[in-house]
This record gives sequence, C-alpha cells and structure tokens, in this order.
Amino acid sequence: MERKPQERESKKESGSVPFPEDNYTHNIRKAGERKLDRRGFMKMMVGAAGIFAVSTLPWGGLAAKELAGIGKRRYEPAKIADLNQIGVGEAVEFAYPGKHDSALLVRLSDNDFRAYQNACTHLKCPVFWSKEQGELVCPCHHGFFDVKTGKPTGGPPQRPLPEIELKTEQGAVFATGVKRYET
Repeated sequence: MERKPQERESKKESGSVPFPEDNYTHNIRKAGERKLDRRGFMKMMVGAAGIFAVSTLPWGGLAAKELAGIGKRRYEPAKIADLNQIGVGEAVEFAYPGKHDSALLVRLSDNDFRAYQNACTHLKCPVFWSKEQGELVCPCHHGFFDVKTGKPTGGPPQRPLPEIELKTEQGAVFATGVKRYET
C-alpha cells in the first residue's frame, strides 16, 4: 500500500525520523539527543578538578608540616670516631643519617667539632676539607664554604651545607641529627 504525500509531510512536521538512524543531524530537536553536551562536559571537568584538588590536600598538609618544621625528623645517634683518632685541623669522612649519605667531620680545636653533609649545594659534588685554606672546598666549580657555619663564601653555591648535630661523650664523637636549612 502506497502512502499519500500528505502523510509523509505530516510525519516530517511532527519531528519524527522517517527511517531509523543514529545520525545526530536528524534528531537535533529530540529530547535527550546527546548524553554529553558542552555544558555537561564543563560540569564534568569542574567536578574532576574539584576531586583532584581535594585528593591532594593530605599531601599538601604533609608538605606544609615538613616546611614549617613541625615534625622534626629523629635520627639514631651514630658514633663517628674516637677523640684520639682525630687530630686538631683534621677531617674524617663518615656516613650519616643513612649509609649512603656522605658527611665530613672537622676538628677545629680540642673541643670544637663541625660536621656537614659533604654534597655541595650547587650540583652535589663532594666537598673536601682544605687544612691549608681553612675552609671546605668543592673542586667541581670552585665553591668554598665556611667551616664554622657551613655558609658559602665563594663560587656558585648559594645555600649552606646541611649541618650535622654532634655530641661528644665517653671519649668519642657522635652524630645525633641533621639541622634544617635556615633561610
């Protein structure tokens, strides 16, 4: 049976599609035509950004705690050397706080000791004690550090060497902690 032209015209006007098709151009005025339009996409992106921001809050709290120095790290005391093994003006290399963290102890006088992590703060080259110059030297880029404060006195380094806290007892020198950078 053949359809009349009037029936075809009335179907077009009612908004129905004359044949089944998944092409979006034929159903623009249909309700629920697209599940994700521009507005829906933007809502989803703002929601995702919000979830990401909230999920990073614990890490931000840990970083703030670390930067503020609220949670001071505790290190196990470690024996560096006996007092009779180190002469005045001499230096001893040791590992602290971990076994791969190289450090340097310098005896300045009978009761004055200084210890620093001996990785240069410029590019992590090893730092050595120069008894002749009376300062710590980084040979890679000619950096120099004051042995009493660890602060740079010449060359490219801008930050002081991390200082290791010391304690002398029972005829030996012990490392007890690492001081924080002071800006």
